[in-house]
Amino acid sequence: MPDQEIPSPPTDQDAIDARIAEAGRRAKAEADARRAQADNAQDKKQLPPELGGPKGPEPTRYGDWERKGIVSDF
Repeated sequence: MPDQEIPSPPTDQDAIDARIAEAGRRAKAEADARRAQADNAQDKKQLPPELGGPKGPEPTRYGDWERKGIVSDF
């Protein structure tokens, strides 16, 4: 196989920084749009009240199941 010259990555740090900054702006704009869409969806969704649910705070609020002071981790 003949020797092929492998192109080296660009060394212009300013161009690299500009591309990273632009990608960050695009990602932030996309995240903001998704967040706004999710907020609008939650505003429109009215859930019925829970019947027969646990009394007091949500038992799974810490990622564990807490019932009468006893905690079990799944």
